[in-house]
Amino acid sequence: MALVDPHGGGDLLPLLLEGDALALERRRAATLPALRVSSREKGDLIMLGIGGFTPLHGFMAQADWQGVCDDMKMADGLFWPIPITLSATQVAADAIQIGGEIALTDPDDGSILATMRVTEKYVIDKLHECAEVFQTTDWEHPGVRLVMRQGEVNLAGPVKVLSTGGFPEKYGALFMTPRQTRDLFSALGWSKIAAFQTRNPMHRSHEYLAKIAIEVCDGVLVHSLLGALKPGDIPAEVRTHAIAVLADNYFVKKTLVQAGYPLDMRYAGPREALLHALFRQNYGCSHQIVGRDHAGVGSYYGPFDAHHIFNTLPAGALQTQPLKIDIAFWCYKCGGMASGRTCPHTDADRLQVSGTQLRKSLSEGSPVPPEFSRPEVLAILREYYAGLDAP
Repeated sequence: MALVDPHGGGDLLPLLLEGDALALERRRAATLPALRVSSREKGDLIMLGIGGFTPLHGFMAQADWQGVCDDMKMADGLFWPIPITLSATQVAADAIQIGGEIALTDPDDGSILATMRVTEKYVIDKLHECAEVFQTTDWEHPGVRLVMRQGEVNLAGPVKVLSTGGFPEKYGALFMTPRQTRDLFSALGWSKIAAFQTRNPMHRSHEYLAKIAIEVCDGVLVHSLLGALKPGDIPAEVRTHAIAVLADNYFVKKTLVQAGYPLDMRYAGPREALLHALFRQNYGCSHQIVGRDHAGVGSYYGPFDAHHIFNTLPAGALQTQPLKIDIAFWCYKCGGMASGRTCPHTDADRLQVSGTQLRKSLSEGSPVPPEFSRPEVLAILREYYAGLDAP
């Protein structure tokens, strides 16, 4: 069987230039007016470059922004759940002519990431975007805060991507493009692949979800976010090391592939679950595991809102389908991992440790029950937390 098609039904559309075209565009980019992008926009640019946001050609115009906010579809009818936009201050936007070209530069070191032909400048209702995408306008929500602090004007237009932003150099083989994962899946003989989204180390509950997927699919892609997180989250290099050790010790060989992708978290809950499924389709995944409070933060979303939103999609919106799995835990009466759909016992019989509790226990050197996390994973996390306390 073949892999799922890229989103939109065509071929992958990576916008990253190569060879002579790349060298020529880099020289030309050095002569253009520069606009420094945000961390979130950098991740979006790299996804455009590697084809993760196929079939987009660049940053969205106002009609696309409006359609995505209101109806989760672009002006041409293409399903898309979250706006992919570029912002600038009013002063910076005033200096850019419609039809003009600019260089987009890295927020950290100022290196050139891409060039862009600006086809439109427009002002958005930020509160409207937040209400539609995040279901809240509360400034305490990290995604709302980012939108409200972005520039006053959005710039639209096609981009030519010139850099992968240092991700391959930092993460090596872990950083994989959609073409690379598709080639790997084909080499493994996989056609039915479930993606497991993670911004945390995998504990026993996550291991359980991945193994459920392996029972019904050829394999699972553990797809780790490599972009920016919120304070207190565990860095990608620690997290992915812990996942690799878990895979080596507790998974059958050639049933799990680990890779990383360059986006920042938006914490958009249900809408972000849809975006995750969309770009996992580009990576070749036929399914996405959707567990409790997928891409959520705080108490802004119900625990299964990300399950329910898939039921609202029109036929054909996505080829990648959700694997909806209830909250998982260790049940002492069952004597193993279980979920709310399989375990008849009460909360008193179940071990559920929150991320906040776990971080507190690790930072204090307190015991963590073996039923919650494998000892090999805990050893890596304890070493990390001990390093934070070191002088």
